[in-house]
Amino acid sequence: MTLQSETQPAAQDRQASAAQHLADLIGFDTVSRNGNRPLIDHMAAYLEGLGARVTILPDETGAKANLVAAFGPEGVAGVVWSGHTDVVPADEPEWQSDPFTAEIRDGKLFGRGACDMKGFAACAMAVAPQLAAAQLSRPVYFCFSYDEEVGCLGAPAIARHLAALPVPPEFAIIGEPSMMELVTGQKGKIAMRAQVTGTSGHSSFAPEHVNAVEYAARAIAMISERGKRYEAEGPFDHDFTVPHATMLATMIEGGVATNVTPESCSFTFELRSIAGMDPEADMAELLARIEAEVGAEMAAKTAGTGIAFEQIFSYPPMGEARNTAGFARYARRMPEAWGGKVSYGSEGGIFELTGGIPSVIVGPGSIEQAHKPNEFVALEQLDACVAFLEGFVEELSTAPSEAHG
Repeated sequence: MTLQSETQPAAQDRQASAAQHLADLIGFDTVSRNGNRPLIDHMAAYLEGLGARVTILPDETGAKANLVAAFGPEGVAGVVWSGHTDVVPADEPEWQSDPFTAEIRDGKLFGRGACDMKGFAACAMAVAPQLAAAQLSRPVYFCFSYDEEVGCLGAPAIARHLAALPVPPEFAIIGEPSMMELVTGQKGKIAMRAQVTGTSGHSSFAPEHVNAVEYAARAIAMISERGKRYEAEGPFDHDFTVPHATMLATMIEGGVATNVTPESCSFTFELRSIAGMDPEADMAELLARIEAEVGAEMAAKTAGTGIAFEQIFSYPPMGEARNTAGFARYARRMPEAWGGKVSYGSEGGIFELTGGIPSVIVGPGSIEQAHKPNEFVALEQLDACVAFLEGFVEELSTAPSEAHG
């Protein structure tokens, strides 16, 4: 694939390279239900061939893995370029082309993961030869994870790995799609599943039974009420479009027939939190209330009935990095456009909480295109991301005596 550009030849080559790398990455079907190891091995071989120090962190099955690849000196704090390699399913019939074969139309590159978020990985790979050739004063860490889309499951291992280095990185850029605007905060999330166990029988004898659906409804009403309290009482952060935490039920299933009192019901719900909260404590308080007011009543009526909860996954919010030394070092390389804070999740909060690495989000493409059929990233967004990362190479190529900070 060749992009038309008026930039200098070397930059033009790197921009065309980003599109080709993205086409290669899209060709790997890394839907979260599948493994991502072939893609990780592909990236690892490419970066290792350029001289990067490569570490692969597999999961317990070996079918999925994280990649950490470092350019530049050891023993000094550096910067992380981070993204995830898994994508959501592409089963929608509305796709106009094979979702796992990149296609360029009208200045846009289409394919599953084009913006969320293989585009950033492709741009980083395009700039990697420049990194390899530079005399870097600080290291750059390529960190690419598995299973972000199903709960940020891979990123904690990367964060622990980085935190254990003799000198950990001081700053991280998460390449989620932000239209190349600077995003300085994200909400955290706790996803929960509830299993309600009642007793069944012919619905004409309903008073003798423990109706799992009705008791589930009472619990869901309490969840909804807690969400309304966040809306009314806060805490608030008006940099978010929705300036407070949210809590809601998202899926429910139960019952077997219209004339049978339902014995079983399950539902899922979530809490999206903002920095400064204690979301785990809030969740624990709510679950205790549901148990005291709903579960206890069920058990008192019939032994063995009740509500059981399990956490599906959780990830923390990403705080405000702009007041940190790491951000200050690279501030002049940050985009001028500020995209505020976002309610969707990223791995930035994990880097901050587990690795102690302040993080921001800057990446190509629009979140409006994510998780949809005919997902695309504009080629001009890839160009902008390549230029952004090249600015970091220039910043980090400054002689140590001239390095900022």
